[in-house]
Amino acid sequence: MAQIQTKPTSPLKTSSSAKEGNLTPVKFVFDKSNYRWFIIAIAVVAFGFILMSGTTDIYSTTKIVVAPVVVLAGFAIGFFAILKKPSAKA
Repeated sequence: MAQIQTKPTSPLKTSSSAKEGNLTPVKFVFDKSNYRWFIIAIAVVAFGFILMSGTTDIYSTTKIVVAPVVVLAGFAIGFFAILKKPSAKA
């Protein structure tokens, strides 16, 4: 049995917007402020883990109460950085 080969009716178009001159700016999901907030969140979480490592006293208030609250605050800032909408610029 022979297979029938068909040709496309119109030529295939490639995405060559640079040749056509239709350059549109790239729209990123996150804004510059989102990245700043995310870097702050990473720093706060790292500071919380440094507080958790602390001294040799296992049952200190800093290790049990303060450091986990600081880490959770850092995670909250990270969630805020991800969910924050970028500013609308026209």
